[in-house]
Amino acid sequence: MRSFYSSILSLFKTCINFLVFTSLFTALCTVAMCMATERLVLNRIPDFLSSLHYFLIGCTLLVYNVHYLIKKSDVHISDQYAWVQKHKYLNYFFLAIGFILCLVFVWAMPKEIWLMALVLALFSFAYSLPVLPFKQKHRLKDFGYLKILLLSSVWVAVTAVLPILYWSFNPLEYPYEIFLRFLLLFVLCLAFDIRDMQVDLEAGIYTLPNRIGLKNTYRLINFGLICYAFFALLQYYRFDIKDRLLIHLISTVLTFIAVKFVKKYPSDKNFQLFIDGQMLLNGLLIILF
Repeated sequence: MRSFYSSILSLFKTCINFLVFTSLFTALCTVAMCMATERLVLNRIPDFLSSLHYFLIGCTLLVYNVHYLIKKSDVHISDQYAWVQKHKYLNYFFLAIGFILCLVFVWAMPKEIWLMALVLALFSFAYSLPVLPFKQKHRLKDFGYLKILLLSSVWVAVTAVLPILYWSFNPLEYPYEIFLRFLLLFVLCLAFDIRDMQVDLEAGIYTLPNRIGLKNTYRLINFGLICYAFFALLQYYRFDIKDRLLIHLISTVLTFIAVKFVKKYPSDKNFQLFIDGQMLLNGLLIILF
């Protein structure tokens, strides 16, 4: 019986590693937040099987698997890097799937999406690939302070601005939704910067956590969550939608708990499951309620 449970646990861990380290989980999180935006602007639950969602899945698989394949680390400190070294063929496979999905479904996008997707793609690849013409800084991530703002802004553009444009609405008409999305994603990206502190420091990248220190970074995360809850209250006073306020407050608490958890149990898998997972939870709460 013990052997049976061990086999089930081993299979479960294998499936989780597969979902997380091939970026399938991140793609699901991306679509969830995109659908949450669509739910708000359309006032209905959007179809999961849409050209926009396939396109975003493709973009996520392409960008993240490129990043995983070129990332350098140590198998003793990065469970993600250790997994990728053993299963590179899977990362190449999903990179190819992502490229095909992008190529097929980009033609179904409005022209506004084309232009914005091209700009976001350039930023995304310049973030990881050494393509910048500077002597010492060849990637956008090499600019420490820029890293957190770039990541947060790209995520906001992908999960909030793109779906609004896709349905022919004006993003300027949704300032609260976009700003709340930025605050939440800024906190999540800041948590990932904490995870990468040592690796970034060794590479000479002075990110915000490396500049202000670990303790102050956790304080900044808490302040960001307080701001998120505060602006959710402002949104409630303007629109008087109790469900939306409750969702944002639940996300505040869940994100706080997730940050505490990964602080105690840091690993690449836990960060992606529980920090990226906040995007999935927030998206599902908005979609379903």
